[in-house]
Amino acid sequence: MAVAITKDNFNETVAQGVSLLDFWAPWCGPCKMQLPIVEELAEELKGQATIAKVNVDEEPELASQFGVMSIPTLILFKDGQPVDKLVGLQSKAALQAKIQNLV
Repeated sequence: MAVAITKDNFNETVAQGVSLLDFWAPWCGPCKMQLPIVEELAEELKGQATIAKVNVDEEPELASQFGVMSIPTLILFKDGQPVDKLVGLQSKAALQAKIQNLV
C-alpha cells in the first residue's frame, strides 16, 4: 500500500533511497486511473523503493514547494532530492523503468 504523505512525514519518507510521490486529488479523473498503478508498484517494489501519495487538497504547501500545477504529477526522489518529474497519467512499465534506473 502506498504511504500517505503529509508535510509532517515528508522529509523522513524521502530522505533515504528511491521514492516515488504521486500528487493527486480525489476529484481528479486521471488520478483515479493512476492510483491503482501506484498501489501495484507499492506492493511489487516493497523493500526497493518507497511509493507514496500526496493529496494536494490536504497538502497544498508540498504541491506548491514542488511546482505541481496539474495532477497527477509524479516526482521521483533519490536520497531526498527530486530527480525526475512526470506530469499526467503514466504507465506502470514507464514508472517501473524509471524507478529501476535509480535503485
